[in-house]
Amino acid sequence: MRPTTIIRSIANILLLNGAFMSVCLIVSLVQMDDAIPGLLFSTLVSVILGVFPLIYIPRFKYLSSSEGIQVVVFGWLGTCLIGALPFFLYGGEFTFINSLFESVSGYTTTGSSILTDIEVLPRSILLWRSTTHWIGGIGIIVFALLIMPFSRHSKMILVKTEISEVAQRSFHFKAGETLRILLYIYVGLTLLETILLHLAGMTWFDAVNHSFATVATGGFSTKNQSVAYFDSFTIEAIIAVFMFLSGLHFGLLFGTVTGKNNNIFHSEVVRLFFLFLAGGVVLVALKLYLTGSYDISGSLRHSLFQVVSLGTTTGFATVDTAHWPFFTQLVLIYFTLQCACVGSTSGGLKFDRMLVFFKSLKNYLIRIRHPNAITVIRINKQTVTEEMERNIILFILIYLFIFFLNSLLLSAMGIDHITSFSASAATLGNVGPGFGQVSSLANFGGLPAGAKILLMINMIFGRLEIFNLITVVYLFRKG
Repeated sequence: MRPTTIIRSIANILLLNGAFMSVCLIVSLVQMDDAIPGLLFSTLVSVILGVFPLIYIPRFKYLSSSEGIQVVVFGWLGTCLIGALPFFLYGGEFTFINSLFESVSGYTTTGSSILTDIEVLPRSILLWRSTTHWIGGIGIIVFALLIMPFSRHSKMILVKTEISEVAQRSFHFKAGETLRILLYIYVGLTLLETILLHLAGMTWFDAVNHSFATVATGGFSTKNQSVAYFDSFTIEAIIAVFMFLSGLHFGLLFGTVTGKNNNIFHSEVVRLFFLFLAGGVVLVALKLYLTGSYDISGSLRHSLFQVVSLGTTTGFATVDTAHWPFFTQLVLIYFTLQCACVGSTSGGLKFDRMLVFFKSLKNYLIRIRHPNAITVIRINKQTVTEEMERNIILFILIYLFIFFLNSLLLSAMGIDHITSFSASAATLGNVGPGFGQVSSLANFGGLPAGAKILLMINMIFGRLEIFNLITVVYLFRKG
């Protein structure tokens, strides 16, 4: 292991973070708001920490796999820490823990917030909140690889570390081309949604912020009432469509746009994911209608938006689901655990892994009845190796173990069971809102500091998909 190589790689990431921060500083200067000193200091810190290692540490030709994992993990942790500075230096509700919570929630695209009044913040801070989403959605590592001078070998190592093995199956391209495809789709979706939201009645500022949060499947809004503030079916429909698209594999979206066979219309995963979401919408809408919560159109409207929002880990809200029937909350918690597809900006277990799990269970039942049967799992006509199948089952088991352990720890802190259970699921899946004290139109500000720290760890585990963090701990113990 070469510490200087790791530090130089992370320096690239911090420098890029500083560049994004400088845009918010410009907005602050134009607005002449109270965030200028904090944003100026934060930008300088990020840029200086990025520039000095690039000056004094020689360039390297390659990264080892273990170094790549450490660059990804410590790159994310360093970015979250620096990203908290603008919040902390602004003050108000942003204590140190709250600032770090907001930053981690932003970069991991969780969307859980400690703020009780979002609308009092200056535009520059609101833009920084949304920018942390947009950086984190595609991944700060991916942004750095696209812009900063990494070697081809280093790019390959970092791409394999940042993008899960399951997601790479639908990227039939080299590392550099995969990165460009991610950027094209990401920027294209953001621009298109921004224009459509503005045409639907949002200001350009609100349209940009909500597009950043939608395409990143994050959920930070510029309004206290989230999307409910606009009370517009057109705006809700646009956001719902882009939440769904952002929850699909970007390689398949690229194939759809370019007319390739590897597209969303030929994908078994996309087809089944759509059917699962549709089933969830029908179940929730039916329960809401039968319990008299809304009329038939209102039930379908709110059910559609909330199921897609949580099912893609975005977390926007049009109503407070804390007051919905318990059955509907259970359905939403299932989607909070499952979430959307690999290769997207979504978090959670991912639908692809759940599909492998269900097919693995089916094959197991077949072998009980026919012990000599040879069973194979295929996803999108590609065979899933036994090693990948084992890795997926192991990932699901570890994920659920962490989920239940965190629920238990939160309960031990005196937090009620529905808040503990849903907050653990929402943060580990990078979804955002839960139920109880942390429902869709509430916030996490009332939780004790220990709970916030625990949930931040949850968010990092969810964003880095568990194994990278476990590997780093193993490497340090071994070293």
